[in-house]
Amino acid sequence: MSGSGAVTYDDIDARGMTVAIVASRWHTTIMDALVASATTRCESAGADVRVIAVPGSFELPIVAAECARSGVDAVVALGVIIRGGTPHFDYVCDAVTTGLTRVALDTGVPMGFGVLTCDNEHQALDRAGLPGSTEDKGREAAEAALATALTLRSLRTP
Repeated sequence: MSGSGAVTYDDIDARGMTVAIVASRWHTTIMDALVASATTRCESAGADVRVIAVPGSFELPIVAAECARSGVDAVVALGVIIRGGTPHFDYVCDAVTTGLTRVALDTGVPMGFGVLTCDNEHQALDRAGLPGSTEDKGREAAEAALATALTLRSLRTP
């Protein structure tokens, strides 16, 4: 299981931080769970949250870039890409991963990567943080973004 050994962050203090959660609209049940979990985690850490919906995962990088330029402390990108019978899956996964990485490096704003890239819907449901899921990638992406933002803040503060 990919979640084995995952780090948990129970002590994140994100008071005063602003987080943009950019979320795809595809696969509503899975996305609703990811967004709810990421939002809850950011708010429980004290961050202000804004959720922005985009049509699909391919659109995540450009909206994440605009959010980063707007002055947020972190972005959490959430999406679901399920393999089909064509190479479309590979192209979209590569574009989203490369795009979000580029946004983070170009802007210095951390990107929590909560984009599920699964072979089938069952795998996505298992990672969505739903009752019965074995993992919660929405929460994990939020924690990664917040922890990285706090690390960057400490490095940038004299």
